[in-house]
Amino acid sequence: MTPPPPPPRADPEEDSTAANDHRRPVTSDHCTTDDGQRTTAAMSAPTTTAADNVAYFRPAVAEGDADDHHRRTSATNGGRHASGAPDRHQLPPSTLTPVQFEMSYGTPAAADHNAMSSKDNLLTPRAWIGSRHIVTFMLFLGMANAYIMRTNMSVAIVAMVNQTALERDPTIPDDECEGYYTPAANTTVHSMSNEGSFLWSTSQQGYVLSSFFYGYVITQIPFGILSKKYGAKYFLGVGMLINSVFGFLVPLSANFGIFSLISIRFIQGLGEGPIVPCTHALLAKWIPPNERSRMGAFVYAGAQFGTVISMPLSGVLSEYGFAGGWPSIFYVFGAIGTLWSVAFLWLVHEDPESHPTIPHDERKYIISSVWGAAGVSSPPVPWRSILKSAPFWAILVAHMGQNYGYETLMTELPTFMKQVLHFNIKANGTYSSLPYLAMWVFSMVASHIADMMISSERFTHTVTRKIVNSIGQFGPAIALIAASYTGCDPYLTVAILTVGVGLNGAIYSGFKVNHLDISPRFAGILMSLTNCLANLAGLLAPIVAGYVIDKRPTQAAWRVVFITSAVVYMVCCTIYLVFGNGTRQPWDNPSNDQMNLEHKKNKKKNKMAMDIEDTVQ
Repeated sequence: MTPPPPPPRADPEEDSTAANDHRRPVTSDHCTTDDGQRTTAAMSAPTTTAADNVAYFRPAVAEGDADDHHRRTSATNGGRHASGAPDRHQLPPSTLTPVQFEMSYGTPAAADHNAMSSKDNLLTPRAWIGSRHIVTFMLFLGMANAYIMRTNMSVAIVAMVNQTALERDPTIPDDECEGYYTPAANTTVHSMSNEGSFLWSTSQQGYVLSSFFYGYVITQIPFGILSKKYGAKYFLGVGMLINSVFGFLVPLSANFGIFSLISIRFIQGLGEGPIVPCTHALLAKWIPPNERSRMGAFVYAGAQFGTVISMPLSGVLSEYGFAGGWPSIFYVFGAIGTLWSVAFLWLVHEDPESHPTIPHDERKYIISSVWGAAGVSSPPVPWRSILKSAPFWAILVAHMGQNYGYETLMTELPTFMKQVLHFNIKANGTYSSLPYLAMWVFSMVASHIADMMISSERFTHTVTRKIVNSIGQFGPAIALIAASYTGCDPYLTVAILTVGVGLNGAIYSGFKVNHLDISPRFAGILMSLTNCLANLAGLLAPIVAGYVIDKRPTQAAWRVVFITSAVVYMVCCTIYLVFGNGTRQPWDNPSNDQMNLEHKKNKKKNKMAMDIEDTVQ
C-alpha cells in the first residue's frame, strides 16, 4: 500500500518562529486531534486557506502527555465527544467562535501576536467600507439623536417661558449693557411678542432641565450589567424608541403643569440611559484596537453633531414652526428618533459572529484583533478589583468634571445668551450651536492625531491619553474664565466659548475611550459606572446655575457659574494626569481567568473545611 504523502512543509520563517516558541502552527490541510494524532479536516468543515490560520498557534503536546491532555480536554467538554461531528480541534480557528477558540487553543502568547502582526496584509479586509463601519455610523447617528432629545429643551424653554415677566431683584438694573449693545428695535418688539406663556422662575427652569438626567442616571449601571449578559442591541434600540415616543408628549404635558412635564422628561431620560454603556459594549465587540481612537471619537462626536443640529433647528422651529412654534420641536425630533430606532434594530447586529452577511475576511479580521479583548470569555465582573483600581477612579473623576462643565454650557448657554447678550430665539439657537460645531470638528482632528501618536510608537497609550485629555479639559476651563470677563461684547464672548468648547472635543480621544484601554471586556460596565456618577454631577449643573442667577441674571452671577465650572474642569483633569493609565489592567487579563476561578474555588473549599472543623469542635 502506498503510504500517504507527507504534509506540506510550512514556510521556513514560520517553522523558525514555531520552534523558538515550542509551538507548532495549525495548517489548513491538517489539524491535531485531542489524542495527539494528525488527521485530515472533516469534509463538513468550511474550506480555508493558510492565511486563515497564520496567526493562531497551539501548544505542542508531547507523546507521553497525550493521554493526560486527552483526559483534560474531555473533562473540559463534560466527557462528551461527538463521534459523527468533527472535533473542534479539526476545525480551522477562523471558523470557531471566540469562546470555542479560547477553549481549543488557549490564550495566544506575545509571539503569536508578533506572528499575527507580521501577516497584517493577510488579515486586513479588502473592502473600504465594511459591516463595522455601518455599525459605527449607526451608533454615531444614535448618539446624535440622543443629544438632540437631550438638548432640544434647552432652546425650547427659552421660547416656552415669558422671560421678561419673571420676577427680578429690584436693585438689579434691567440691562447692564444698555447703550453698548442693544438689538434693533424691530427685533426687540418681535422678540417680546414671541415671549412664551409659562411663568417659571429660573430655579424651576433648572429642575425642568435637570429632570431628564434623573431618569438617565438611574438606568446607567443596570443596563451596563444587562448588556454584558444579554447583549446591547435591543436595550439600546428599544430604549431610544421609548425616549422618542415620549418626546411627542412633551407639549401636552407642559399644558398640564410643570410636574407633568418633569415626569415626561424623567421617562425620556430612563429610555436614553442605555445609550452610552450599550454603545461602549458594541464598540468593544466590533472595533479593533488600532481603530478605537478614530471610531470611538467619531461615534461620540455624534453628541456634538446632534447638538449642532438641534440648537439652530430648534430656534427656527420656535420662530416659524407649526403647532404654535416650540411644540413642533418635539414633534419633529420625536419622529426622527423613532425612524432611527427602527432602522437600528433592523440593520445592526450584536457582534460579527451573529451578522449573517458580514464578509468572511472582515469577520476574521475583527475576531483575530479583539478576541480575548471583547467577549472571548465571560468571567464574573471583578467588582473588588475595579473598585481598587486607580486608573478606573481617574477616569471616573475626569468624567465627572467633564459632565459638570459640559452640562452647564449645554443647558444654560441659551439662557445666558437671552438674559445677558440679548440674542433673539433664532439667533440664540444658531450662536449656541457654534461651540459644539467647533467641538465636533476638533474631536475628529484630535482622534487622528491620537492614533498617529500611538502608531508612531513614540508615545504610549498612557501618555497619549493624558496629553490629549489635558487639551480637552484645560482648554475650556481657560475659555470659561476668559468669557466671564468679556463684559458686554456678545461676539467676543461667543468667539471665546467657541474656541474653548471646540478644544473640549479632545476628550473623546482622552478619558472617554480609556475604558477600552484598561479593560476591553468590561468596557461597557466601566462606562455605565462612570457615566452614571458623572451624570449625577451633570444634573447638579443646571440646578446650581438656576439658584445662582435666580432673580439676578447679571454678569457677576454668570461669572460665578462659569468660574465654578472652570475650577471643576481643572481639578478633575489634574487628578486624571496623576492617576490615569492607558494599559490593560491585570484584572482583565484572559490568561488569568482560570487561575482566578481556581483560586476562588480553593478559597471556598478552605472556608467550608474551616466551617466543618468549627462545627465538629
